[in-house]
Amino acid sequence: MFVVVNRSSGTSVVRSDPAAVLAERLPLAELHELAEGEDPGAVVRAALDREDPPRIVGACGGDGSVAAVAHEARRAGVPMLVVPGGTFNHFARTAGAASVDLAIDALQRGEGVRADVAELAFGRQAPITVLNTASVGVYPDFVAVREQLEERVTNKWLAATLAASRVLRRSDPVTVVLDGRRATVWTLFVGVGRNDPGTPAPLQRQSIDDGVLDVRVLHAGSRSRVAASLAFGRRTAGVFRALRLLPERVESFTAHELDVLVRPRGGQPPGFAHDGEVALDAPAEASADLASPGYRTTIRIVPGALDVYRPATAPATTASQTRGNP
Repeated sequence: MFVVVNRSSGTSVVRSDPAAVLAERLPLAELHELAEGEDPGAVVRAALDREDPPRIVGACGGDGSVAAVAHEARRAGVPMLVVPGGTFNHFARTAGAASVDLAIDALQRGEGVRADVAELAFGRQAPITVLNTASVGVYPDFVAVREQLEERVTNKWLAATLAASRVLRRSDPVTVVLDGRRATVWTLFVGVGRNDPGTPAPLQRQSIDDGVLDVRVLHAGSRSRVAASLAFGRRTAGVFRALRLLPERVESFTAHELDVLVRPRGGQPPGFAHDGEVALDAPAEASADLASPGYRTTIRIVPGALDVYRPATAPATTASQTRGNP
């Protein structure tokens, strides 16, 4: 077993050291602590390409690290251990591995689930694996600014509030063509599986295997209202809805696949965020492939594509039919 540990994740969370628990309970596992600048996917890929590769791979870190390792686990056809080591740990929570001990218990008992993922492709480039969400618009800008502020502001909610305020002061809406339909939006969100209802952004999967994409479109409107949704998400959705601070035009539907043409903003193609990471190079390269300005991206659901260890006592999931299409 080979596990990458990203200690740079989750600086705002108070908990015991998950790496110490891994070392104690899995003494035969090979733990690789990521150095600054090391890519977790590349590290796992190198381990899997060995003459005697590991039969299980794992990730202890945030959602971005987990998604990168999940991509390599899928490529090699091996199961994956997910250990929550970030701030939000959206995928680990959905999978029922809310703590390092719960994850290891499931591994040692051989309990798991086949989880849905999404594949996100820019132009003709090879697709990448998405576990939670993908988005284009002001949200990728917000993520980048929030990460910069979190280096100096220890309170993550304050950092989010400041980031939302800064981004909305200087950002403009984005024009997208969604499955042939043109729209001007603050952000297009795509969740893997149905997410919490009643919020403008899909932040937490409700199911690991319901076989759909949860799409939410924040059409261009009030800057103050979209700032509230960016900064606080589902935790304060009820309060901001009561105060009429949430975006007034939120379109939502489910689908199996989306084709999105993203037009330039300010002369540059806007970035695309996925699982808390912001992609800039891939959209720029995809933009060069089109005769017209902008870039094309597709995202599709892949049911049961990732084998993940999780406790058998985790909340049951159900496969559901798509309720609507674009």
